[in-house]
Amino acid sequence: HKLIDLRYALLETSMQETINSELLILKLLEGKDVMDKIRLKVDEMIDLEMTYLKESQSIYDNEISFTPIFTFSLFLFTVIIFVISYLMINRDLKNVKKANEVLVVTTQSINHAEIIGNFCTTQWNIKTKKLTYSDNLYRLLGCQPNSFTPNVKNYLEFVHPEDRHMVKNGEKAIFEKEKMYQRSYRIIRRDGEIRYFKSIGRMIENETSSKTHIGVISDITEQYLSNLELEERNVELEQSNKELASFNYVASHDLQEPLRKIQLFVSRIEETEMHHLTEVGLEYFLRIHKSALRMRTLIDDLLMFSKTNRVDKAIEKTDLNLIFQKAKNELAEIIEEKMAVVHATNLPTLNIIPYQIQQLFINLISNSLKYSKPSVNPVIKIACEKVRAIDYKEIFRINGEKKYYKFTFMDNGLGFEQIQAENIFILFNRLFHKTEYSGTGIGLAICKKIVENHGGIIMAQGKPNEGAIFTFFLPE
Repeated sequence: HKLIDLRYALLETSMQETINSELLILKLLEGKDVMDKIRLKVDEMIDLEMTYLKESQSIYDNEISFTPIFTFSLFLFTVIIFVISYLMINRDLKNVKKANEVLVVTTQSINHAEIIGNFCTTQWNIKTKKLTYSDNLYRLLGCQPNSFTPNVKNYLEFVHPEDRHMVKNGEKAIFEKEKMYQRSYRIIRRDGEIRYFKSIGRMIENETSSKTHIGVISDITEQYLSNLELEERNVELEQSNKELASFNYVASHDLQEPLRKIQLFVSRIEETEMHHLTEVGLEYFLRIHKSALRMRTLIDDLLMFSKTNRVDKAIEKTDLNLIFQKAKNELAEIIEEKMAVVHATNLPTLNIIPYQIQQLFINLISNSLKYSKPSVNPVIKIACEKVRAIDYKEIFRINGEKKYYKFTFMDNGLGFEQIQAENIFILFNRLFHKTEYSGTGIGLAICKKIVENHGGIIMAQGKPNEGAIFTFFLPE
């Protein structure tokens, strides 16, 4: 830029009119020298521009060669993103579809469950006052689903007029106390049938603090009627118990008093008047005597059965070896008379009602002694072992790993047909005629009742002329 300015200055000087020839030549030579320098600078600038041009061309060539790779990479990346997005969207759609299928199945299951269980559900949005009924509510009311607008007013039309206050009070409690409210009331179906409903509900609050009342309404008509029938039966049972108590009093006092007098006069006749009786009179007298004894035995057995039925809860931890010894002492006379052998293995200590278990031992041992073979000395073996209920699935069907003590009374007596195994525990049931063997048919019924009082099970096995086995289980 300075050289050009200098060149213009020299040129201007050379063009002046007053300049002499020598000075003109000098200025022209200086101008030529300046012009040569300008040309040199221009050449340098051209060379520099050419260098820049080559560098730009090189950069351009490099960029041109990289652009397809970059474009392809960008395209490939876009495709990958698209494929991944498609797969994720497809997966989400599958999950949504699966969730919808599960939701449909769940909804159908709930609908079927409501129909099977005779109940329905309601939802009441407190903010919007919108009430929603499940389809089964309409069915329980004898209507088609969605046959009327779900609101309290329409529902109250089905409620028995005498019970409408219960539903209104429940609605009031929902708003005032927001607590669970349960009530039972009658409704009148569209066909006029009266049914009994039980409703229960509670207020729930979601994340947005919106409150909704969820209710469950059940048709409890059958349960209600069953309860009424049960109450009536309880009244009848209570009356029967009172009558049984009256019978016990009569058996204990009114029946025994005349019987004692009969036995008293029979004993006096036996002591003083026997030799005056004819052969026929003596036969009649002996029949009277046997009948009085039988009546005494029957009354005593009935009193014992009645006492067993009451299940006095005097449970004590007791050594059964002592119980067995007391029972054996009680029967010592008949054991000695029949020359019987009564043996027991070591017995456990259990929580029992002592007098009842003692009566159980007495009855089972005396039963074996009574039905012993005439020409064979009775042998009665009593064994005991601890067992698990699971090992006796055919007997204990629901007790699992619960443990029991298994008691076995085995004799060598007359036995019985196995078909009679259940009948021998029935009250007043006798396998033999009363003329063959004495008894009232109450003893084994008492045994069954005692075992059941203790939460156990008793059973019998027998073979004619080979003997009988009585087995009972008592909880550990």
